[in-house]
Amino acid sequence: MKYLDEYRNASAIQQYAQAIADITTQPWTIMEICGGQTHTILKFGLEQLLPTHLTIIHGPGCPVCVTAIETIEQALWLAAQPPVIFCSFGDMLRVPGYDRDLLTLKAQGGDVRTVYSPLDAVKIAQANPDREVVFFAVGFETTAPATALAVHLAQQQQLTNFSMLVAHVLVPPAMEQLLAAQNCQIQGFLAAGHVCTVMGYGEYETIASRYRVPIVVTGFEPLDIMQGIYHCVQQLEAGTAQVENQYARSVQPQGNLTAQSFMQQVFEVCDRSWRGLGTIPNSGLRLKPSYAQFDTAQRFALPTGKPPSDTLENVQENVNDNANSTCISGLILQGLRKPYQCSVFGTKCTPEHPLGAPMVSSEGACAAYYHYQSLTHSHPSTSS
Repeated sequence: MKYLDEYRNASAIQQYAQAIADITTQPWTIMEICGGQTHTILKFGLEQLLPTHLTIIHGPGCPVCVTAIETIEQALWLAAQPPVIFCSFGDMLRVPGYDRDLLTLKAQGGDVRTVYSPLDAVKIAQANPDREVVFFAVGFETTAPATALAVHLAQQQQLTNFSMLVAHVLVPPAMEQLLAAQNCQIQGFLAAGHVCTVMGYGEYETIASRYRVPIVVTGFEPLDIMQGIYHCVQQLEAGTAQVENQYARSVQPQGNLTAQSFMQQVFEVCDRSWRGLGTIPNSGLRLKPSYAQFDTAQRFALPTGKPPSDTLENVQENVNDNANSTCISGLILQGLRKPYQCSVFGTKCTPEHPLGAPMVSSEGACAAYYHYQSLTHSHPSTSS
């Protein structure tokens, strides 16, 4: 299969593993920012092919995982209102709020519907003119264009019963926040290829220069990941800090200008609270005033519970993802701990009974380790 089999070729992957070992002369720590890349690394056992003094840590690139708990609480409140049909991607249904999740609320009678696209929610609004239809708009730059298109269509169709709880987040500000932290361990990044397919990589050049960190735009197949790591280690060993594009078959420097145009038409940048990272300036998208009629906050008096911690430093002190749990999701989302270093991983916290969002999501780091690694596995260079 074109663009699949050739990127899972075991011989080519082994060659890159050897090439990485040949050029690695000292310990390095590289973060892959995307949950999809995390799952590839774990599913194909790529970590075991790397030198033991090369550490791969996992970033906050899972949209379900980083949606703030106060936003989940707003979603739960909305879904409990009788006039509301609450539409969400399936992964969000099991993300815990303080004491329940959307799936529990659905079982208790809430009209919560799973959709595969924001456009599905628009269709539901058309079919139910006597109900209020709310779409839970989450995700990074990859899903924001489809959300913008849905808003545009809702406006064209003059829908008066459709609105969005917008929680979109942006990757580059989160990378800067992680790099600026006092306990930052990151020396190189694998940037998420699909985000750059939409946005290009101009912003990453600024980050690479400012923080003197190499950034390699990387795809999602095993060979993509190994090539990305190789290019990143090459730069680290050479003492350079530039942006390289390993995913050139999909990513253009300027990105997808049509998708960006839709986003710019509908959204404006705002501060955003991230689960596990606190509030990050200019890291979110919200609807522009000209689209306020589709903003759920303009239609409902949403609960405004303030998160217990709203700075990265405070989040690092208060590591619990859930007030009722002992999981360390906050530290895992920052790459400061591996899932198996959590005392409840695989015991009290499993995909069937998750205590934190990274165990819920199909892109979550905890779910990846649970599904693909021995529960007792640990990498020699990262065990506590």
